[in-house]
Amino acid sequence: MRIDRRAALTGVLALFGTSVFAPLARAAQMTAAQLIPDGPPSVAVFSPAQRALMTALSERVIPTTDTPGAIAAGVPDFIEKLLADWASPTDRVPILAGLDALEARSQQDHKVAADKATPEQQDALLTLAMNGGFPGGKTFFEAFRQLVITGYYTSEIGITQEREYLPVPGEYNGAFPYAQVNKVYSA
Repeated sequence: MRIDRRAALTGVLALFGTSVFAPLARAAQMTAAQLIPDGPPSVAVFSPAQRALMTALSERVIPTTDTPGAIAAGVPDFIEKLLADWASPTDRVPILAGLDALEARSQQDHKVAADKATPEQQDALLTLAMNGGFPGGKTFFEAFRQLVITGYYTSEIGITQEREYLPVPGEYNGAFPYAQVNKVYSA
């Protein structure tokens, strides 16, 4: 079964309304001829420390539970590829600045690198960003959250394991008992 990530991207972006992070909006509007090929990013966007932190925080946004989390779904690679190949240098600024600010705050508050902090400490750092606890924190958090959610729910894991994939949903049953609904369906 082949999952069309671009088609899934268009559907996921509807969740964010009018405040979609610019690279995501651009990627959803491209035609097949304009698509960037699969493979590694064209340029390295993150330093090794930023990449490690971005990976750890991705897993905090969508952790592994009874289904695989963000890391297993390849979200960190998706984020770097999207920022390298769909984002302008100015689009990258809030993400890179936010990661650096979180790293500095972790060193200040917890005396440990943010990617090595406990899950609770990482959650506190993300909450700080979400609440605007540092300059640019809200902008970083919203863009980062969108990247993680989009990367996850357009991945094969997000489409087929987190959600139930039915290319052609079955018959219509208007009286289907809600208690029997197991997963949300994606098509």
